[in-house]
Amino acid sequence: MNKLVSASCFLLSVISKMHLSVIVPAYNEANTIEKNLNIYNDYLIKQPYDYELILVNDGSLDKTLAIVNDLKKKIENLMIINQPSNQGKGAAVRAGLLAARGEYRLFLDADNATPIEHLDAVWPQIERGADMVIGSRHPRDAAETKIIVPQVLWKRFLGKAGNLLFQSMAVRGIWDTQCGFKIMRAELAKKLLPLCQCRRWALDAELLMLARQANYNIVAIPVKWSNSKESRVGFVGYFITLAELIGIKWRILTKRLF
Repeated sequence: MNKLVSASCFLLSVISKMHLSVIVPAYNEANTIEKNLNIYNDYLIKQPYDYELILVNDGSLDKTLAIVNDLKKKIENLMIINQPSNQGKGAAVRAGLLAARGEYRLFLDADNATPIEHLDAVWPQIERGADMVIGSRHPRDAAETKIIVPQVLWKRFLGKAGNLLFQSMAVRGIWDTQCGFKIMRAELAKKLLPLCQCRRWALDAELLMLARQANYNIVAIPVKWSNSKESRVGFVGYFITLAELIGIKWRILTKRLF
């Protein structure tokens, strides 16, 4: 009997597998979420592989959830995870990545700052053995990167300062840890995400730190990035990220997980 149950579970897991899961965390994105999810789906539906599009509503106070529920009638492969209260971008990304079924799992921002078409450059890197491919806006990570619409001056200043801190405290050698475009193998996601503790903006850096410790192969690709006026990262967000970064550094100093 146990053998029959095991065989049934294995068969179910094989049937439910798919090539790609795309996770989109969203908080108060009512103005643009329908447009951007349609952009993502229009690209994905033309690809020669199966996929799912996972929207994680992170306790939005506007009509984001209602809009996405209505959109589900039009986008067959759309899955919705609703977090009743705001947990933070990191928590939303984590929930989506763990619920995903894809052999490869991408998370990108709801504002379409990094176009999904960058996936075209990902697959050759995967074929060469990359376990995780990250988009970067910094030429020291990847040549030919391009900022089409820059952030306002104060965000650029704090972003550069933050990059130096991430370099010195967590992930030396990666100059842009925060670009909202990262794809990983399912194995990596399942192994590392249960160890993550960052719930807000520093989850990206924490994942990279853990991937380094576990000896996964990380490859950066250049992106064409545009700042969105809908961005949810405010002044306070940079200090929250700093606090999470200090927590990452403490975990690096006090214990090695692999």
